[in-house]
Amino acid sequence: MIARYGLLVAALALPAVARAQTAADSSAIRATALDYVEGWYEGNAERMSRAVHPELVKRIVESDTATKHSVIRTMGATALVNGARRGWGKETAANRRQKDVTILDIFRNAASVKTVMADWIDYMQMAKVDGRWVIVNVLWEYKPGSRG
Repeated sequence: MIARYGLLVAALALPAVARAQTAADSSAIRATALDYVEGWYEGNAERMSRAVHPELVKRIVESDTATKHSVIRTMGATALVNGARRGWGKETAANRRQKDVTILDIFRNAASVKTVMADWIDYMQMAKVDGRWVIVNVLWEYKPGSRG
């Protein structure tokens, strides 16, 4: 009986540990997404750089006006950090600076996150690299009525 009780206690303790791990990861993932979003709006290259992995790739599917075929436009971490440094995000009026973060899924060292900003929506893939959550891929789309 005591052995069974000990197993039951151990089994119940595992989900609590898993929840604590997930809560810590969720907090770190949200902080990474906000470094990206707020770093953009604030023109803070340090925050943007902290959020993105150096090998990040950000893509959008657009229509080539000449051929009418879909093309994929790509930018990397350097372009995002430099865009923040140049203050391009500051052009968004403070009252329009939407920064909704939704964690879609976390599994071990991988996470999917949706951020909704003033003019676009980003679908991010994050990885826990050397104990730190960073954005490694982004697929994004302009919102209706924005410049896209």
